[in-house]
Amino acid sequence: MSRISHIELDDSSLPPPTPEIEQERRVAMFDLLEENRFALPRRDDRTVPPGPYRVHLSIREKRLVFDVATEGGQTAAEFHLSLSPFRQVVKDYFQICESYFDAVKKLPPSQIETIDMARRGIHNEGSRILMERLEGKADVDEDTARRLFTLICVLHFGG
Repeated sequence: MSRISHIELDDSSLPPPTPEIEQERRVAMFDLLEENRFALPRRDDRTVPPGPYRVHLSIREKRLVFDVATEGGQTAAEFHLSLSPFRQVVKDYFQICESYFDAVKKLPPSQIETIDMARRGIHNEGSRILMERLEGKADVDEDTARRLFTLICVLHFGG
């Protein structure tokens, strides 16, 4: 049961998302809850409550905060990640997404595919950075990291 069963974003202080960003968020959340791997490693001699987990993502004091609880609401972990390693890749991701959304409206499929390949490459880079930053805090697979990176981008959008 090492998985996320519920995810919540604290976007209360962010500007309203564009329809495209809202769609990215919905798809990432749906896909994440359908299939993910999220495990809390044992630390020192403390036991880790078993999953599935409820995860609350927020940005506080320029840090990405993961609040992790069990299904029953018991605190399982809380960790804070610096946003600095994500800044450039998030900026690049939003720029390429904007190009992609514009391209879908007016360019031929071959050009859309080229932009989409670049978008996937940047997305892969963001998920790689996230996996590195989570090392020792949470074990995630590549698909889970990709979906979580999308949600970080949504939070970063207004942050």
